[in-house]
Amino acid sequence: MTVHFVGAGPGAADLLTVRATRLLAEAELVLYPGTYLDPEVLAHCGPDARLVDTQGLDLDQITAELVTADRAGHAVVRLTSGDPSLYSALHEQTQRLAVAGVAWSVTPGVPAYAAAAATVGSELTVPLVAQSVVLTRTQARSTAMGSGESLTTFAATGATLVLHLAITRIASLMAEIAPEVGEDCPVVVVYRASQPAEQVLRGTVATIAELVSRADLRQAAVILVGRALAGGVGESYLYSADRDREAKRVAEKQGGAW
Repeated sequence: MTVHFVGAGPGAADLLTVRATRLLAEAELVLYPGTYLDPEVLAHCGPDARLVDTQGLDLDQITAELVTADRAGHAVVRLTSGDPSLYSALHEQTQRLAVAGVAWSVTPGVPAYAAAAATVGSELTVPLVAQSVVLTRTQARSTAMGSGESLTTFAATGATLVLHLAITRIASLMAEIAPEVGEDCPVVVVYRASQPAEQVLRGTVATIAELVSRADLRQAAVILVGRALAGGVGESYLYSADRDREAKRVAEKQGGAW
């Protein structure tokens, strides 16, 4: 058997992949993150599936559930919020499964930041404004950040910043990046993107913390920071009328780069 790590997406029951819904329908055991998941997602599970909420479990307990079910020959799905490639503890869990001799696979999901950007109708990379996106978080009662992962360093690049797991520290974080991005830099906070309880707060580096405090947001929110959120007047080279498309076709035909 194989333990399937499946991205549950940002929470909406209709934002799972086709593969994800098939795996859920076939699973005999489903472990899910109850803190972040809209319960409607679990409607994709079969009527006889055993459902285990992991929000009260530690890594040893989660691993024991996965290994025991696998050895019993059961189909197993480990749901993660968003996409497994971001802040899902995928590495720790798969390492333990490998030691136990349990096979595993990964099915991607819609990341929360993508759902947040879709909610506000923003492209995070705008020509002549920002062509990079930094996905990061902050450190409080959590895993230490790498020595070179300074938020001010990221902010100084002008890239669009996506801050995860940071909503309770938004005031100090905005004060930290203000000298780099400016107090008037646009900020959008999306709480529970795509879910029924979704909430959007729009402000600037100077004002967003107060808005978050008034809304009493404490978890499950993505913070987007950057000038790209205000749009721009730049034109993408990909679709520019000035682009020499015929030369591109000739170069591609001859196997050259363009």
